[in-house]
Amino acid sequence: MKSIQLIVIASVIAIASACKDNSESVSIIPEPDSISIGKDCFKVAGAPSIVGENIPASAVEAIKDFSNHLQTVTGKPIRKNAPAFSYKLDEKLAPEAYTIEISKKGAIISAADLNGFLYAIQSLKQMLPTAVYGNTASKENWILPAVRIQDGPRFAYRGLMLDSSRHFIPAEEVYKIIDLMLVHKMNRLHWHLTDDQGWRIESKKYPRLTEIGAWRNGTEIQRRKVADGIRYGGFYTQDQLRAIVKYAAARGITIVPEIDIPGHTTAAVASYPELGCSGKQVEVRQLWGISEDVLCPGKESTFEFLEGILTELMDIFPSEYIHIGGDECPKQSWENCPRCQARIRQLGLRDKDGFSAEHYLQNYVTARVQKILNDHGRKIIGWDEILEGELAKGATVMSWRGTKGGIEAIGKGFDVIMSPNTYCYINYFQTKERDKEPRRNGRYLPVEQVYGYEPSDGIPENGMEHILGVQCNLWGEFLPNTTHLEYQLLPRMSAFSEVAWCRKDNKDYGRFLTSLEHMTGIYKALDFVYCRYLWGYVGLPGHELPARSKEELDTLDYHKVPYMEY
Repeated sequence: MKSIQLIVIASVIAIASACKDNSESVSIIPEPDSISIGKDCFKVAGAPSIVGENIPASAVEAIKDFSNHLQTVTGKPIRKNAPAFSYKLDEKLAPEAYTIEISKKGAIISAADLNGFLYAIQSLKQMLPTAVYGNTASKENWILPAVRIQDGPRFAYRGLMLDSSRHFIPAEEVYKIIDLMLVHKMNRLHWHLTDDQGWRIESKKYPRLTEIGAWRNGTEIQRRKVADGIRYGGFYTQDQLRAIVKYAAARGITIVPEIDIPGHTTAAVASYPELGCSGKQVEVRQLWGISEDVLCPGKESTFEFLEGILTELMDIFPSEYIHIGGDECPKQSWENCPRCQARIRQLGLRDKDGFSAEHYLQNYVTARVQKILNDHGRKIIGWDEILEGELAKGATVMSWRGTKGGIEAIGKGFDVIMSPNTYCYINYFQTKERDKEPRRNGRYLPVEQVYGYEPSDGIPENGMEHILGVQCNLWGEFLPNTTHLEYQLLPRMSAFSEVAWCRKDNKDYGRFLTSLEHMTGIYKALDFVYCRYLWGYVGLPGHELPARSKEELDTLDYHKVPYMEY
């Protein structure tokens, strides 16, 4: 009897010690709006889940998945009458907000919608050992600290853009990134699916878009505009896209597809030459940069094509918003095209306010596409170039050339998503030691600068209501494989998640760095590569190569080695 009592006392002391240690090290990214920590803890191994009334079916499914997963990773079945997770619907909470109250008696989780419950579960998981992100039983201290969390996002739109056009991203990697977005409570995946260098969406109506447009006969390998001559490409079937959309929706993520028009359309013109001004056959572009092979707005058949492809797109993607690009459209072919010039005369367009008649012709394209989408109950988003000339009401502007476009759009009464390249282009270099990093676009954007972005800077106080949210962008020119994609993504995506989620006065870079130590364990558990320069290491983990001169870098053929050399 005495030995049994000693075992019980020792167990109580061990649990109390574990509670104390755990409660002092709560790390959640993005940081909750309000968190207070107590001294007790809740043993989750074997804990049942009690689901309240009227919780949405999609949230109930997520709760069940979490409960089943806990049984797997703890190796413990449900124990009847044990302290439990209790989930309650609280319609007084704002969209995506949640509360968590944990004591030794269990955890009470409240939310008003699917995303609120999903984000509460993500916070619970971040407070548990990182083994919770695995799929096998693990001997850990499966306890949650006594905490009270009240949390909700600052911005409704918290986005990540992926570019599958320049380098094709395999579907399995897209699923993986969706899971990572959920960890960071991000809810919009802006998917750049078409460009000069490749068309990635299967079309039943226009099959040559993938027969021809999804493939190019080489890829730029040098900074001096030289291609490797190796055939490259790929595309997603409509069934694949629908499956990804469904997977993302179950995780509270809306996919916003982008078909870039009327510029960045060489892949489409290569597939259907009649879409261009000259009607001549062109090739899918092999080099980066901007092509003059753009859509011809002087032909009515161009708008028939756009309506057809957008109708297919809307059938696949239920997103309220469709991104139409609108950026970097050269006007030379329009200036020399009799049909475009006839359209300009027909519309009575002329040079004014510092913009050419051809700029107003692009506005005409934007307005017609906007009407197509509006007629189907959808809205357009475009890069800030769509402001050049005149823009129809109801459009949303994505500000990428710094913050100026967003400020201008707000002044004109348009809604805005802030995505300035000065803070949000995570395809840029992460360190100043460029000879040791993979080849990149030539700017420098460290984690600290990403974290330091404040979307309200320069915005009139009465203009903040027009900021729908923020987005970080990962362009794919220099991402030939998923290793390099992930290396560029992390840890800057973690920093950006706090820009999108946290109130201005709730951000603290020092605290973030401390929490990031725990987050790196999650990266590893989810099998992500990440850049470790914050920890004194520069370069791709496990693939150390000697520093190289600029001349050597210019001649490297990064498609002929398993990992891009530095």
